[in-house]
Amino acid sequence: MAIRVLLVDDQPLLRTGFRMILEAEADLAVVGEAGDGLQALEQVRALQPDVVLMDIRMPRMDGVEATRQITGPGRDGPAKVLVLTTFDLDEYVVEALRAGASGFLLKDAPAVELVQAIRVVAAGEAMLAPSITRRLLDKYAGRLPSGEEPLPQALGTLTEREVEVLKLVARGLSNAEIAAELFVSETTVKTHVGHVLTKLGLRDRVQAAVYAYESGLVRPGAS
Repeated sequence: MAIRVLLVDDQPLLRTGFRMILEAEADLAVVGEAGDGLQALEQVRALQPDVVLMDIRMPRMDGVEATRQITGPGRDGPAKVLVLTTFDLDEYVVEALRAGASGFLLKDAPAVELVQAIRVVAAGEAMLAPSITRRLLDKYAGRLPSGEEPLPQALGTLTEREVEVLKLVARGLSNAEIAAELFVSETTVKTHVGHVLTKLGLRDRVQAAVYAYESGLVRPGAS
């Protein structure tokens, strides 16, 4: 079964470019396009895509609110959202991740990265490139805890190993990379990640990474 993709961007030329890239892949199918957030909601309901490639800055309804409605309570389908950003201009990527996006990608990323990101998100994983994640969170460092505040009580529900896993997730490591780092199996890592998400009431790895920074557990720029 091909991965069904909905393209959401207010620039038709960009949508055309993305369509050409994606339709060259046998396992990807572009099922529709939208020029703003409201159209995106309509298309998600009508077409039931697996992945929504979502721009942030658009007329009528921006990508953050559209993402919130697509992935939030009472959503119409299982669509995952992959946010597209120009990075230097977009100021709302963190808000989009909080809203439920499964990751983000730079608009000038190579075609191979775009294709791989869609496959990763469709498989239920998070698209968290470490370099982009760190740059983004460094940019928002002024809004994050100073490190002097007490950690949230919810973190006390995690085991020592689960805290280790959460820190590595925040660094953007995949399950395989975390397994290698901790000398455990990928299955064990998946179990730990699942426990972290359940205990902290988080939707996915992206929200876990944002939580780790916002709680002060991990500091931008720290190794």
